[in-house]
Order: sequence, then structure tokens, then C-alpha cells
Amino acid sequence: MKQIVTDTNLLEPNELQEIEINLLLEGLYQLYGYDFRGYVRGSIGRRILNRMKAERLPTITALLEKVLHEPGVLERLLNDFSIRMTEMYRDPPFFVAFRNEVVPLLRELPEIRIWHAGCATGEEVYSMAILMQEEGLYGKTRIYATDMNEKALMAAQKGAFPLKKMQQYTKNYLKAGGKMAFSEYYNTDHQFAYFSPSLNENLTFAQHNLVSDSSFNEFHVILCRNVMIYFDNTLQQQVHSLFYDSLADGGFIGLGSKESILGMPKGIKYAEFNSSEKIYRKKADV
Repeated sequence: MKQIVTDTNLLEPNELQEIEINLLLEGLYQLYGYDFRGYVRGSIGRRILNRMKAERLPTITALLEKVLHEPGVLERLLNDFSIRMTEMYRDPPFFVAFRNEVVPLLRELPEIRIWHAGCATGEEVYSMAILMQEEGLYGKTRIYATDMNEKALMAAQKGAFPLKKMQQYTKNYLKAGGKMAFSEYYNTDHQFAYFSPSLNENLTFAQHNLVSDSSFNEFHVILCRNVMIYFDNTLQQQVHSLFYDSLADGGFIGLGSKESILGMPKGIKYAEFNSSEKIYRKKADV
């Protein structure tokens, strides 16, 4: 009889499980093209162990077998791997700095292209859409919001967020320098807040994998906040190269509070625009 793992305190893989994790990640890449081999092993290892327990399986190898043969298990595991820790106007001082320091320079452009990479369920995308609308720039702005998780993107496109979260989102909005009554941007029912369809007019949601997909446009702003903390150093350098190649000269990149541009590949040149809020500006290629 197979032993079922039920110890909910089992959070770190042992030596044998590390080998199994390597095989699982290699299998995902070889068969499906999903490459998680460069993710920080501690974080992704815990997610694999949690999925193993949720499926009531005795080993990671048993999970691998199901992932290779049962699409439903694969979908659930990929959903586990997707990072969705987000909220509207997360880190309000970042948005204050963006509004006061970056926006005046964006005004000079005939059109503005912004890329939210790893947008999850879209909270920060709608935050930026509202900010650009309040600054009178949304009409010439196109915001591209991408994530590897199709389910998260479908949720983002709806522009509907749990009503119970709106009190915190309103506080964040005000701290971020919001200029209106936040409630003017959405309607509600007993469960959700539905943001105005006008905010969707210049939004483009698309599936994109930072690990394996290439650049698809040139952008004036790239925002990828608190995503790369889950990548190992090699993968971080790879993604930084992708962003740098996708950014126009003089364009801006915004990172998360725990992220840095230190240790990037040679040839990548940014000026510290607002170092406290992790906003950097690409130097012109002379």
C-alpha cells in the first residue's frame, strides 16, 4: 500500500526530492516547453511539494507521471508556479514617483508604450491605466500586459476584483497620489468591483513567458515588479537582457522593492533615476 504524504509542515525538499524536482522540471521543459529550471529552487520546490500533497501522491516522481499523462494535473501545477502576489497601487510611493518624475518626461512623446511583464491578475495594470488617464495621457498610451498564466490573464481582462479588497485598494490609491474619488472608476455588486470598460480600451493582454519568449515591441516603460526575485542569477541576467533590448533609449524600467539591477550582463547601461523606488533610465547608445 502506498504511503500518502500528509505532513503539512514538510516545506523543504530532501536530497532525493531535489533529484526528483530536477527530473520534473526537465520533463516540463522537454515535453511542454515550460522552462522553470532557472527559478529559485527553494520557492519552486515548496510549490511542488504542496502540489504533491494536494494530489495525495507519495512522491514527486508520482507527480511527474501524472503531469506527463494528465493535462488537469499539469494545469494545476502551472497555476501553482504562477506568482500572483499583487494588489492595486502596491507600494504607493513607487506610483507617486512615477507620476511626479516619469510622467512629465513621457508627455513629450507622440505615443507611449508601457509593458507590464508578469502582470498576474492585472491589479497594477489597471492602476497604471487610471494614473495615465488622470494625467491626461491615456489617449496616446498603449499598455501591454503579459503573463505566462492564461487563467490569470483571463481574470485580468475582466477588470473585476473582490469587493472586500477595495477598502485597501482605495487607501493605496490615495497614498499613490490619486486625484479622484476612487469609487468613480468602478461599479459594484454584492461580490465584485467592476472597473470602467473605458480603462480596457488601450490595454492589450497576451500570454508571454519571460523565460522562453522573445521581445515583441519597443517600449518607453517596462514594469516588472517582484517577479525576478523568484529567478536565479542566470535567469535574471537573461530576462534583464530581454528588457534592455525591448526598451527604447531613454526609456524607464521599474523593478520591485527587493530587486536590483546589480550584477546584470555587461553592456546594459542604466542611469539611476529614482534609486529608492527602483526606477532606472536606459542610457542612449552613443
